[in-house]
Amino acid sequence: MTTAGKAPGQAQANLIAIPKDWAYDFLLFTHRNPKPCPVLDVLDAGETVSALKQDADVRTHAPRYRIWEHGELVAEPEDATDFWRDDLVTFLIGCSFTFETALENAGVPLRHVDQKKNVAMFVTDIQCRPAGRLHGPMVVSMRWIPESLVDIAHKVTALMPSVHGAPVGAGDPRMLGIENIHQPDFGDAVEPEPGDVPVFWACGVTPQAVLMKSKPPFAITHAPGQMFVTDMPDFAYRVG
Repeated sequence: MTTAGKAPGQAQANLIAIPKDWAYDFLLFTHRNPKPCPVLDVLDAGETVSALKQDADVRTHAPRYRIWEHGELVAEPEDATDFWRDDLVTFLIGCSFTFETALENAGVPLRHVDQKKNVAMFVTDIQCRPAGRLHGPMVVSMRWIPESLVDIAHKVTALMPSVHGAPVGAGDPRMLGIENIHQPDFGDAVEPEPGDVPVFWACGVTPQAVLMKSKPPFAITHAPGQMFVTDMPDFAYRVG
């Protein structure tokens, strides 16, 4: 169950919990790649409650999780408690679902929400800046936007850099190495309306693509599009 459109006005977050001996590498990776990986909170090793949602457990609050071993997806539970380890450091990373209410308020339609689908996400050929043992490509989310509203969508989201900010591209998907816009790597294929163009934002699923390439021994993430919904208002991440 995607959380797109499910919590208007609230900030949502990507989640990754990684062993403590990999946590510095990941923190450095987020610092070097702030566009796809803007950090909202970092928990101490073993800690399971974030200041962003003090009445929730990070092991159970997302609708679905992914369990990774050596870069391979081994399980997708609705509850990650049985897989939890006390050496895990949890990172909550900004999510573009957070700026969707602002887009709607500006008159920009959200085709995936209207179609009751997850947003489409694609692995690009843009390589993130490596950090320690971590490396891999950037993932983007794609929204079909009426061509006349692309500039408005850019301006609205540029004011929210902590949840990916302005788009990284619009128009021809091949500029990002995407061959088929109708076959996303994560999420759902969304149907455009006449006059729509694809617009791409850096995506917090990037760490999952990095796990596949870098193969740390263990990690827990949210399932793409099934986010950790916080108690923070979306406007808390708006600048200007």
